[in-house]
Amino acid sequence: MSMIDKQDRSERRHFQREGVQALEAAGVLDDLYAAIDAGHIELEGKDGLIQQIIKAGLERGLQAELSDHIGYDKGDPDAGLYPNSRNGSYSKTVATSVGDIELAIPRDRDGTFTPMLVPKGSRRLDQLDEMIISLYAGGMTIRDIEHHLASTVGVELSRETISKITDAVLDEMLAWQQRPLEAFYPVIYLDALIIKIRDGAHVRNKAAHIAVGVDMDGIKHVLGIWIQATEGAKFWAGVCAQLANRGLHDVLIVCCDGLTGFPEAIEATWPKATVQTCVVHLIRAAMRFVSYTSRKAVAAALKTIYEAPDATAARAALDQFAASELGQANPHSVRVFDEAWERFTPFLAFPPMLRRVIYTTNSIESLNYQLRKVTKNRGHFPSDDAAVKLLWLAICNIEDRRARDRAKERGLPRGSKRLAEGRLVEGLVVTNWKQALGQLALAYPDRIQPYL
Repeated sequence: MSMIDKQDRSERRHFQREGVQALEAAGVLDDLYAAIDAGHIELEGKDGLIQQIIKAGLERGLQAELSDHIGYDKGDPDAGLYPNSRNGSYSKTVATSVGDIELAIPRDRDGTFTPMLVPKGSRRLDQLDEMIISLYAGGMTIRDIEHHLASTVGVELSRETISKITDAVLDEMLAWQQRPLEAFYPVIYLDALIIKIRDGAHVRNKAAHIAVGVDMDGIKHVLGIWIQATEGAKFWAGVCAQLANRGLHDVLIVCCDGLTGFPEAIEATWPKATVQTCVVHLIRAAMRFVSYTSRKAVAAALKTIYEAPDATAARAALDQFAASELGQANPHSVRVFDEAWERFTPFLAFPPMLRRVIYTTNSIESLNYQLRKVTKNRGHFPSDDAAVKLLWLAICNIEDRRARDRAKERGLPRGSKRLAEGRLVEGLVVTNWKQALGQLALAYPDRIQPYL
């Protein structure tokens, strides 16, 4: 949510509070409150006060639209002088976020009146569509949304209708997926998560490939989401090519896992890029078969390798670990670092501040963790597009929810405990980015200077 949207919402709430306070001060609401307390008026539910107010407001707005269309107000004694006139009304039921409401839609004699408030052919108000998209982005299935609307607000919509409502965001999602990118990103993180998608008559595990880029201001952006049957180097090469076609011409460092062929796939698009194997992925792979009793000792030994001041010191630490009794008991841990050595050592050439930036693909992994919480409610997705649609909506929904939580805590006294979470990925600023950028400028002077 932008700063302007937040300011507009805050102003609307302020005016709403002032309006209610003015009505209360004038005594206009006294009889209404008394009727509610006595049980003569229901606020919610079918034909409740809220529904009736919405109905009255919409019908009044429709009458105003018709008056503007035909040129005179209802009851005007000069109505006969106008070529067009009122012609009664017809009944129409529209679904809203508080239930179904039956409206009297006015007509004109010539049949040329086209209402804007409740357009012809429309059976829902926009607020209901927004509610459905929000529920879908939160992980609810179409079947769950159908039941939720029927049981809470009394609106019965078919699954086909709900699906069409969520499909309305496809154009926006496609525009996001194809948007132009900056020509240069200092750092890019590439990773994938596995989700279940129907493929013909079978449900298969497919990889949702996600790319996150850090721009020159240190701000992270989700660059795109792509679905493929498996996480393979060949497909990653296609992803890199797509990013290049959208304007990304140069990258300094690409952080990825240790997938075979991954570095070659990246270098095919950006030959000058430094491919850095994610150190956290490397540690996890090295610890995979370590017994519980030895985990702390092995972790401490590996730490001397990836925290070494340079590649020579790291090689000596690895050789020392391999020759030790602990290393001989865990040959797999030694082999993991040995096999990934060429893609691990670039990390050791950078100073500490820059190491913290490229140490791990946790930026994507934290995002993947949140996305898994959304996708786990589903048995599977009907198509690749449905999966990408939900993942994109989920990212937007998570960031919007966190922004609302932070807005609620804005203005708290200094030192107050704050519970709102920061940005997940999109728009997050890398910690100590200025120092890291300075170190990048020293490491890659020719390539980074044109963009400073």
